[in-house]
Amino acid sequence: MKKLLILGGDHFTIPVVKAAKEQGYYVITCDYLPDNVAHKVSDEYINFSTTDKDGILEWAKNNSIDGIVTFTDSGVVTTAYVQHYLGLPQIGPLASVEILQNKARFRQFLTEHGFNVPKARGYKKCEDALKDTGYFNWPVIVKPVDSAGSKGVTKLESPEKLKEAVDFALQYSISGEFIVEEFIEKQGCSSDSDCFSVDGQFKFISFSAQRFDESVHGMYTPAAYSWPSSMSKYAEEDLSSELQRLISLLKMKTTIYNIESRVGTDGKPYIMEVTPRGGGNRLAEMLRFASGVDMITAAVRAAVGDTIYGIEQKPFDGFWSEIIVHSNKTGILERIEIAPEVEPFIKEKDFWFKTGDAIKEFQSARDAIGTLVLKFSSRDIMERYIANQHSWLKVIAM
Repeated sequence: MKKLLILGGDHFTIPVVKAAKEQGYYVITCDYLPDNVAHKVSDEYINFSTTDKDGILEWAKNNSIDGIVTFTDSGVVTTAYVQHYLGLPQIGPLASVEILQNKARFRQFLTEHGFNVPKARGYKKCEDALKDTGYFNWPVIVKPVDSAGSKGVTKLESPEKLKEAVDFALQYSISGEFIVEEFIEKQGCSSDSDCFSVDGQFKFISFSAQRFDESVHGMYTPAAYSWPSSMSKYAEEDLSSELQRLISLLKMKTTIYNIESRVGTDGKPYIMEVTPRGGGNRLAEMLRFASGVDMITAAVRAAVGDTIYGIEQKPFDGFWSEIIVHSNKTGILERIEIAPEVEPFIKEKDFWFKTGDAIKEFQSARDAIGTLVLKFSSRDIMERYIANQHSWLKVIAM
């Protein structure tokens, strides 16, 4: 029985654990939160921070694991680190993964290799950023260089509140670094979706329409997704070509990726983020619903060096949407109301809280209450329900 170490233990890790166990692997989950839900379905749990590279490496060395994988952003560099030093199947070179996982270094890499990229600089000290305010065309985005889930992100129209934004970003940075980058105003919806490469060649690429809820403080945290995307065929083809060029330059191997992209109002497609892991918010599961391509099983099989199968470009079977169920205030959950007319479109409900549980206002991905998976027969019907979700989906909190 092969032993697979999975970094992470939240709700989004459960499908990864289940896929690995379905393959007959012995599954160990790891983070510093023993009560996390995925640990209840794994074979074994170990208590380390997912960023503790040396601690996890030493444990893995002493316990003869066959592979390591993560769908958690904080565990990506650790995964590549352990793979590198133990000679395990790799997602890509450690140096390349470190570039992808540091927003400042990633922007620099894109610039050096001629990709469309916003003007950006990374910093450790607020004073250095304050000296550079004339370098940027405002508005800008300030965020940690090494955090996901929209944590620590602020959009600024002018430099006056830069220090406040930097302090906020640094609260969520593991390395104590932040990045300031020009804000790329988008045409239509941005994309946040998962893709898969085999031996350094993309075999499955997808784009979504990523939606936000401007009525909550977490207005930069995705609140819904839909497939197919709202991008033009030209933009998707251009991005697909550039994504392949990127992973070829980085000599990436066989892995799942979470990729964020957008088309700017200047008409240019931009690669915003590429991280070699499955995305949060059940994106790989959604793509399995929509296309039948099972990237989760492929990722766990690749992690232990087993042959993968079924990764190929397939069309979407209809029009799919995922709603990130959330509250616009902190309180005690009383109930979740869904209008009866929407029920025929719902393919799955996955609620993580019950009546009487404490919930938080939606400020980051970790504040979600659950998800809804919906399928529609046309884009028009889907857009109508997504645009008016507050009229048919209500989270009542006291």
